[in-house]
Amino acid sequence: MVILELKSALNTIWEEYLFPLMQRPKALQVAALCHRGNGEAREYLLVTSRHSGRWILPKGWPITGLKFNEAALREAWEEAGVRHGKAKKKPVGAYTYQKKKATGLEIPVETLVYSVAVKDLSEDYPEASERNRKWVKADDAVEMVNEAQLKSIFLHQ
Repeated sequence: MVILELKSALNTIWEEYLFPLMQRPKALQVAALCHRGNGEAREYLLVTSRHSGRWILPKGWPITGLKFNEAALREAWEEAGVRHGKAKKKPVGAYTYQKKKATGLEIPVETLVYSVAVKDLSEDYPEASERNRKWVKADDAVEMVNEAQLKSIFLHQ
């Protein structure tokens, strides 16, 4: 009887105190859903990731001193060359993905997505030599990106 009570107490301590302490919250990034045109002519700007070459949105970590939408616009400049654009103040959606760290460890990252109306692109931008970029229709973007939640964002724009 004592062993069962001890086992129950240890199980309660683990489930209610220790296990929750060990769970990390998701890391947070911001992304730019860059677009041009209207209606059937609307296109979205995708870039390749530096390491895997998969198609993604320009995204990165929040930047001290900038609002989230401003940080997303900065990422659009650095990764895709968006010289003139306007970012909405509220996110149009969010998606979660597993970011692989240099150690091989994967961490969950929640990414807030901000709509950015693009007015002009530059050919010379910080990561021009590290990434490809491409304007695509929403249906093509859905086929090109990996994350199901991100696909859904393209389908509902």
